[in-house]
Amino acid sequence: MRIHILTAFIMATITSSATPSTEQAVTQTTALDSSRVYDIDEVTVVRQSKDRFLLRRQPISSTMLSAAELDAAHVTDLRGAATFVPNFVMPKYGSRYTSAMYVRGIGSRVNSPAVGIYSDGMPLIGKSAFNTRFHDIARIYVMRGPQGTLYGLNTEGGLVRIYTRNPLTDPGTEIRVGAGTYSSADVDVTTRHRLSDKVGMSLSAFYSADGGFLTNSTLGTDADKSQEAGARMKWVIAPTANSYVNILADYQYTHQNAFPYGELNTSNGHLSDPSTNHDGKYRRNILNAAVEAGCKLGDMSLVSTTSYQHLYDFMTMDIDYMPQDFMLMTERQRQNAITQELVLKNNDRGMWRWTTGIFGSQQWLHTNAPVYFNSDMDRFLSENIRKPMYAAMLNSFTQRFVGQGMPYEAAQQAAATAIERAGGVCVDADMNDVPGIFDTPTLNLGLFHETTLLLSSRLTATLGLRYDWNRTDIDYQTSAAMDCAVSVMGRTETIRIASSLSDNAHRSWGQLLPKLALAYTIDGNNSNLYATIAKGYRAGGFNIQMFSDILQTELSSHSNSRQSIDIEHTEQDYQNIISTISYESETSWNYELGTHLNLPSGRIRIDAAAYLMQVRNQQLSVMAGTYGFGRMMVNAGRSTSYGLEVSLRGHALSDRLTYSASYGFTHATFRHYTDSLQTADGVKAVDYRGRHVPFVPQHTFACTADWLIPLSLAPLRSLTVGASVSGQGRTWWDEANTVSQKAYATLGSHLLLDFGRVTVDIWGTNLTNSRHATFAVGSQATGATRWFAQKSQPIRFGADLRVRL
Repeated sequence: MRIHILTAFIMATITSSATPSTEQAVTQTTALDSSRVYDIDEVTVVRQSKDRFLLRRQPISSTMLSAAELDAAHVTDLRGAATFVPNFVMPKYGSRYTSAMYVRGIGSRVNSPAVGIYSDGMPLIGKSAFNTRFHDIARIYVMRGPQGTLYGLNTEGGLVRIYTRNPLTDPGTEIRVGAGTYSSADVDVTTRHRLSDKVGMSLSAFYSADGGFLTNSTLGTDADKSQEAGARMKWVIAPTANSYVNILADYQYTHQNAFPYGELNTSNGHLSDPSTNHDGKYRRNILNAAVEAGCKLGDMSLVSTTSYQHLYDFMTMDIDYMPQDFMLMTERQRQNAITQELVLKNNDRGMWRWTTGIFGSQQWLHTNAPVYFNSDMDRFLSENIRKPMYAAMLNSFTQRFVGQGMPYEAAQQAAATAIERAGGVCVDADMNDVPGIFDTPTLNLGLFHETTLLLSSRLTATLGLRYDWNRTDIDYQTSAAMDCAVSVMGRTETIRIASSLSDNAHRSWGQLLPKLALAYTIDGNNSNLYATIAKGYRAGGFNIQMFSDILQTELSSHSNSRQSIDIEHTEQDYQNIISTISYESETSWNYELGTHLNLPSGRIRIDAAAYLMQVRNQQLSVMAGTYGFGRMMVNAGRSTSYGLEVSLRGHALSDRLTYSASYGFTHATFRHYTDSLQTADGVKAVDYRGRHVPFVPQHTFACTADWLIPLSLAPLRSLTVGASVSGQGRTWWDEANTVSQKAYATLGSHLLLDFGRVTVDIWGTNLTNSRHATFAVGSQATGATRWFAQKSQPIRFGADLRVRL
């Protein structure tokens, strides 16, 4: 029914635009040209508060994606855009709550991100706000390698800059309606108005729904369906030639069935559908608002950017990922953040050009994260308590019989019989739910300066230094209790073991972030060679996910008590807890050689870089140690990552053919990482030296091609046929490198029909129907390690109708 309505709307709109006016003809020409790939870095003039040169003239490994390229690949968020960026991975898994990004061998699922994101000049603070849906996007810049000198903490792996359309330079109204398989549908409406020569305003809104493709086989429910909606308002004001003000407000709402992880058979690679006894859910509200104001002050310019960011979300996760009823976690986050940045720089005349500034942000994060322990967990804990009690009693009886002259095996059998005749050993443990309330405010301050020296007409040197200071506080209240009925040889005792934790602490880190770069222009087309040395870091913090594991361990250690006990804690106990839940800042040095080549006539652009990154205190997201249910952050000593990145973009045959290709290679291994693992023989040390860093693909690749065919079949003006191939090399899922995803590739295509003001884009994704895992995790809920993963999206088809008014 939806397809018939869409077809009728297409035909009605085409008929109304069959005789174009002069204004329409201009629009049609623009629509034709929009399918081509231009060097947007060269033709788009954008105010940049910090940059001295166009992006491809800077000593940075970077990728630029235009709105036309994103539309052609049916990209709707940063996860899709990452597919076409070498050595940059943002997997599609879980929910929008999870915004894991991996660049050049670093990154993690939880806590501090390795990549920073700026949206229209506003730095996004909360990691749970990174994964949002695109609408009214103009272009995206992805800068790889540490950007800490100008952008501070959590840009160790790189920086993503997202820009929306400017109503002063790009007025117009657009409506896009899309529908696809698996009950997917979305609508985007954007209107941009040039109210005067000095004032522009834009409004955009979207709605998106997806029925999902995975079914929870236990509950029979859709495991990954979703709905989203949002709106943005943007004002661009230029009161004088030397001043401007940009005002932005953006709201998005997300409602998803989330975390659809099925069991992974590591021996044959078979991945089952999700099968949990609780549905995973995620709801999120995001409101971001910013004011950017700039003016010239004689030979200098000053830019101020102020933002307020609010996030409120709710998550439900079946932590064991199984039909059994072990654990359920819910989490509510309420985040408020303000940021302020002032940037002062001199003009672009003379050999000495400098930029200096200050940055400050304050984030308040309140998290309410209770963990619910259910019947199967009670049985699991009961058996864990019973086994050592029974073993100790069996050994005592056995030694007594051996002392009476009985052979050991016969003594052991006699001991077991005696215990059973007397009533045996039975434990019935009831683990109460664990509440958890955490306040973790974070303060970040930065002072930075960067100098660019024009040593000659071709050679420039850049020297930068930033001092970045970060403080994180934690104020926590959590508790746990276990009621335990123990029956030993006919005698039953009931005890209650309880523990309550309440404390506060803080950690602070200061870092000097230097940068040194040389760039040499090699021809008149601004082709260049560069070398860069830079330091980056991402902040340390606290693992609030650790508390349920701490409390379980504490209660279990007192499970042999013969009377009820309320565990008391000393100051040393709280210091030990802080040592357990805290993790250090991760730092890295990046050494890079690269080039940006513009071949004659600008028809081919080649970017290439080789890098070496040395990482200290590498942060890894691993399973909590004792029970293996929750995630925790650890520092993994040192690692080394080296690799290369190559990308090519061009157009040929009278600009009818546009193409691109990219390849990234990453070899990331641990240099020093020793962990302690619990085994049947006790705790033993495991050395991971030389093992690959998990979650980091060894290869990333993508290529695209679009062929435009002009037509004289009114109202159809042209056809564009496009195809893309992308994929990844092997990805290890654990530090021991025992479980991995093999290399895979996916194929996409689209057919764009251009009717002037109206375009129809028919698309298909994953045409090879590759069923790889986008993420995998181990769980020890049953006492043995089992693996769970999320399937990639299957083959999908759809169509988008776009109308320009």
